Amino acid sequence: MLKIENLEAGYGKVKVLHGISLDVPAGKVVTLIGSNGAGKTTTMRAVSGMLRPSAGTIVLGGRAIQGLESHRIARLGLAHSPEGRRVFPTLSVTDNLLLGAFPRLTGSRTRGDVARDLDRAMDLFPRLKERRTQLAGTLSGGEQQMLAMARAVMLDPEVVLLDEPSMGLAPILVDEVFRIISRLKSEGVTMLLVEQFAAAALAVADYGYVLENGRIAVEGPAQRLRNDPAVAAAYLGGH
Repeated sequence: MLKIENLEAGYGKVKVLHGISLDVPAGKVVTLIGSNGAGKTTTMRAVSGMLRPSAGTIVLGGRAIQGLESHRIARLGLAHSPEGRRVFPTLSVTDNLLLGAFPRLTGSRTRGDVARDLDRAMDLFPRLKERRTQLAGTLSGGEQQMLAMARAVMLDPEVVLLDEPSMGLAPILVDEVFRIISRLKSEGVTMLLVEQFAAAALAVADYGYVLENGRIAVEGPAQRLRNDPAVAAAYLGGH
């Protein structure tokens, strides 16, 4: 569904990614773990069009998307829930969710039943249902994270990129976020997950990649990586 080959990207003259390759099959959850500064968020930004790659290919559903603008990539079915949430603070929860479906509402992507999907998002994130008329900027950090995830799902995407969904959240909300990821997985949603809590990410994922200094150091089935002593010592720690 999403295939990345020999991807290079960075900022100005600083190269962050040095030819990484990874594959996200349809209906699977793939996680990308690594220390701060390894290049995880840069990978997500390059895939979603926020950052233009300097080399390599990114193929979504058989179509090359590297170098396309973000809005064109979204129309092709890639949704990005970015690090730092980035909700629209002066709009209501409902309006934020409808903006996630914007390509469907404007005809640039198959419409489907947006009203049904809005109800589904509210059921999936009951905290949002309780606050559907509230301005997004007045939500707690955890609620804003849930809103960013729900907004991505409203695209009815082929692939969802989740960048650090648990960042800054209290432990009880981290558990809630991973419960939702597990439910999305059970519904067949294809996801690429970047997450600071590597153990939790590997517990929900089918396959994992370990990124070190902009290169893939280790990859394999998530269960195998969880049981790898070197991976556990370096990344699983107390999480």
